[in-house]
Amino acid sequence: MTKIKKQQLVKKRNALNEMRPKDMTLQEVRFLSIYLSKIDKDDESTRLVRFSLADFEAIMDITRLDIAHTKRVTDALMGRVVSVPVENEKGKKIGYNSFHLFKWCRVILDDPSGGYVEIDAADESLPLMFNYKEKYFSYKISNVLSAKSMNQIRMYEILKQYQKIGRRILSVEELRRQLGIDEKEYPRFDNFKRRVLDACQKSLAEHTDIKYTYEPYGKLGKGGKILSIQFFIEENDVKQMDLTEFIQQRKKADEDELSEYERKMLFLSDACDNEFSVAEISVMHDLMVEHLPLDTVRNDLECYNFLLRKYRYMNMQNENHKIANRCAYMRSIIEKGD
Repeated sequence: MTKIKKQQLVKKRNALNEMRPKDMTLQEVRFLSIYLSKIDKDDESTRLVRFSLADFEAIMDITRLDIAHTKRVTDALMGRVVSVPVENEKGKKIGYNSFHLFKWCRVILDDPSGGYVEIDAADESLPLMFNYKEKYFSYKISNVLSAKSMNQIRMYEILKQYQKIGRRILSVEELRRQLGIDEKEYPRFDNFKRRVLDACQKSLAEHTDIKYTYEPYGKLGKGGKILSIQFFIEENDVKQMDLTEFIQQRKKADEDELSEYERKMLFLSDACDNEFSVAEISVMHDLMVEHLPLDTVRNDLECYNFLLRKYRYMNMQNENHKIANRCAYMRSIIEKGD
């Protein structure tokens, strides 16, 4: 079994960093970073990574120790498809490749070691993970462990890739693509600024080894619409927890008797960008129990994706007519079901 090192490095190829992680959860994006920190990019034989069952459960926020629940989590992880841009000889993006990141998983719950999870990379993803010599960057895994949303991890990686240059210019369209934000979500720039740019700026300054400022760049679009953003990236000095400490913290939360229900509500809260309190998410969950099929309600990942769709729909509607009570609006559209 691969041992957890104090300061494991994530080495990530630029092409993989520019993938579109659409609909991946915070736990899945975090898991990919941890997986990359455990392999040796120069040794393809390290593609099969083993986690202790307890470590995997902590990383993925699994709260119910049974095969059926763990299977739903690993099946979702195996089924995630990513899209990586294809460039011509001049560096122009001319298309994309879509494929699964992982192809094989084994979960052993009853074992003298306490159980384990083994995961192997898909053959199509190997060129992005192994045997490359250039066009990649690295960072300590500790930089993504305190993130509260997928946007925060992705923003960190998008800017970390350009730290040595000190700045990065991205069109708003390309930034949204790399963050995995739907084209109908936050169409108004002021909402995108507040909920994505400013929220990530605060998180990175508090938890990672970089910080940033930003400003509009280049020509404006119709009606003064901001089309591109210039980021200025600086080194940051903050105290961080390593992977061992992160896992111990998650396990301690279990020992402190955080109920399974409370953990599920925290997980579902991420689908709504952590905008609502646990109590508000609990009310929404009760409505889901009342209005959705039982099989959906019993599946945490389906509940997550249902809330994510509704939350994105609300943000789209908010662009047309300002929603005064967002929690009440979420409750009303949940009652309508799918």
